Amino acid sequence: MATLLSVNVGMPKDVPWQGRTVRTGVWKAPVDGPRMVRRLNIDGDGQGDLAGHGGEMRAVLVYQSQSYRYWQEQLGRDDLTFGIFGENFTVDGLCDDDVCIGDRYRIGEAEFEVTQPRVTCYRVGMRLGEPAMASLLVAHRRPGFYLRVLTEGHVRAGDEITLVRKGPEELSVAETDALLYLPHRDPARLRKALDIPALSPGWQQSFRELASAQQHQQHQQDEPDQQPGQEPGWAGFRTLRVARIVPETPTVSSIHLDSADGTPLPEARPGQYLSLRVATGDGAPTVRSYSLSAATGAGTYRISVKREPHGRVSGHLHASLHPGDLVDVASPRGTFVLDQGAGPVALVSAGIGATPVLAMLHRLAAVRDPRPIWWIHTARDRAHHVFADEAHALVAQLPHGHEHIHYTAAGSGTATREAGSRPDAPHIHQGRMTARSLAETGVPQDADAYLCGPPAFMDDVGRRLREHGLRPERIHTEAFTALPAVNPGITPTAPVRPHQPPGPTGTGPLVTFARSGITTPWSPTRTSLLELAEDCDIPTRWSCRTGVCHTCVTPLVSGDVTYAPEPLEPPEAGTVLACCSRPTTEVVLDL
Repeated sequence: MATLLSVNVGMPKDVPWQGRTVRTGVWKAPVDGPRMVRRLNIDGDGQGDLAGHGGEMRAVLVYQSQSYRYWQEQLGRDDLTFGIFGENFTVDGLCDDDVCIGDRYRIGEAEFEVTQPRVTCYRVGMRLGEPAMASLLVAHRRPGFYLRVLTEGHVRAGDEITLVRKGPEELSVAETDALLYLPHRDPARLRKALDIPALSPGWQQSFRELASAQQHQQHQQDEPDQQPGQEPGWAGFRTLRVARIVPETPTVSSIHLDSADGTPLPEARPGQYLSLRVATGDGAPTVRSYSLSAATGAGTYRISVKREPHGRVSGHLHASLHPGDLVDVASPRGTFVLDQGAGPVALVSAGIGATPVLAMLHRLAAVRDPRPIWWIHTARDRAHHVFADEAHALVAQLPHGHEHIHYTAAGSGTATREAGSRPDAPHIHQGRMTARSLAETGVPQDADAYLCGPPAFMDDVGRRLREHGLRPERIHTEAFTALPAVNPGITPTAPVRPHQPPGPTGTGPLVTFARSGITTPWSPTRTSLLELAEDCDIPTRWSCRTGVCHTCVTPLVSGDVTYAPEPLEPPEAGTVLACCSRPTTEVVLDL
């Protein structure tokens, strides 16, 4: 008979950690007497990060005394007191290999249901003083698990734990954890996991994505000549030749590139981008990324660069680049790509954000795609409307194309007429896009929308599309600035512009963070590329910091890395896990 050995609670508190402050409820301590267990929590308990812990599906965390004894031996420690793993219930029995998702248990007056394994999180390592603990819990198949409260009631140490009902698929906690975090997944077990109603929604979504990826991979193996997801191109940087430069607006010019030896360049997917390594003469070469702005079927590439008022690289390209010049370019990459499908498509952009969606429009027009297609663009005025005539002609080639243009500058209607557009053009609108004007375009709720432009524009349009009825997974965005940080539990501070790291200059290979515009030598005093990025105040994304969760996965533009610790599952080719990697050569990261 399993037994509840200890009830542990603790309220969130601020804890100093690596020069930052973490808000966490991982510090739990045993309590005497009965405690009321409610739908969301135990009286006297709380979680500091409700995005990753707590809530109805993760109300109570369970860990076993058998695992305590295991870790005492593995870690050589005798100070592991109940609650130190952040658990609410320390139990005798209920091992992760035996307990299944969907099992129901009665403890004292309350009844519970098993919903998922423990979330991999760096904070358990904080609590134990063992930074690799998140990885160890998964690798040694001892994660612990969460309970949902079905019936509220009092519990106390010493209560017997009674199995009320077994889960429908009898998939154990350890098996479920391995299915998400370890390689060599069994497709049959993925399907089994998705048939368990009690499994928490977050894990269900993760398993759906894994199952979809497996099906896609199998399709590629069955049809090797049709691999739309395969990245074209070459490793690292390759020298390309500037074929011609075409002014598009007063501030935007298109740069056409071909191979230096005359061979056709590999075809890119519409929406992908190129990374250019540019020597501006004032320090180490700088890397910038620019979307391909046209179809690449002709074996050449076109990027379109806006000259920013204080842009060192864009200014150099506009002022100093000439036809015949050679440029170091990384192969096309990026996941903001036009998916194959049969449903409606909305291509929505602002300013120079038109470039990746214009490449998509080129592809759709080239095959006269029969789907309903919407081209929606916002510009300051006609003079600054990049690709106005080109996009208009492409939309006209579509059997069911719709065009809507918004000019935001006062008096831009006059500018439109002076520039030669028809003054009565029904597709041109004065003023910014609104919820009403977006609804009037007729974009259906089952459309796939592709958005590119300033972050505020994408946030605003994305929100309006969701309010219009589009599901979030149908709204795709592209941004070349640093992605929003994901630093669970870290107390927010005022944003700081990325900069060179403090301390002595490193002597190792150069590390370039392409999105943030920082190039700096590596120093072996740092433990990982993630730590270097943090020292530069570059927005980062992570959770476990031990190579388990893959939250920190980052596209690798060029170079090689080594891992310490080795990740439990290697990342996809062309990417790295920043949290546990170090450069062995000069590297360029899309971060």
